[in-house]
Amino acid sequence: MSKMKILHMYADMLDLYGDSGNMEIIKYRCTQRGIGCVVDTYSIDSPMPDFSAYDMIYIGGGADLEQQHIADDLLKCKEGIAAAHASGVFMLLICGGYQLMGKYYRDADGNDIPGLGLFDYFTVAPSSRKKRCIGNIVVRTTFTGKPVDVVGFENHGGQTQGVKSPFGEVRFGNGNCSKSQYEGFFQKNVIATYLHGPCLAKNPEISDYIISYCLSRNEGSPVKLAPLNDKLEHDCRKVMLDRLVK
Repeated sequence: MSKMKILHMYADMLDLYGDSGNMEIIKYRCTQRGIGCVVDTYSIDSPMPDFSAYDMIYIGGGADLEQQHIADDLLKCKEGIAAAHASGVFMLLICGGYQLMGKYYRDADGNDIPGLGLFDYFTVAPSSRKKRCIGNIVVRTTFTGKPVDVVGFENHGGQTQGVKSPFGEVRFGNGNCSKSQYEGFFQKNVIATYLHGPCLAKNPEISDYIISYCLSRNEGSPVKLAPLNDKLEHDCRKVMLDRLVK
């Protein structure tokens, strides 16, 4: 039987707006297809895992305080995470997880929280904590090979700059910076985004892209997933799209 093995990092600290629910969605969609799914957790002072032994690494969102708490520990993982990324392990990064894979995150007080520098972007928060990108967001993506409008909720002060390959184009909301044209960061084996919600509950195409990628990588050839009944998800998303996008 096909199986996915996932490492959920800092699940006890990075869980804004139900971000841990993304793992529940992956497990559910795997189970419905008879695909095994194991989710291990890693947090501060856990034994150092073999990151390359996983199919996917997941990091959710957190506020400045949580990011400061995990920063030193995350740096200890740099070599292992970089090797996993280079080998093709999939990475789903939400908000704080997204920011900390860049060069650095500069908070509202001007303090730099070092990132892993895995990617070239960086994030700077405005000096006023009242200036935030917050609210519903719609992003048009083409990661499946055709246009897909994904929906979510963003709440971030940080302005992420220097992104060369965004996840998608903003149709409603802010994105990487206040009123920016693009949102998130994308590579074949990386989706980094500010979309909370949890993101995967609202956008089944993202879940299935990840599952298909991981299984195809394991099998060494493309894997086509059996379709699921996503009528409820699509109907709910249509309500939001009709409300937000004219």
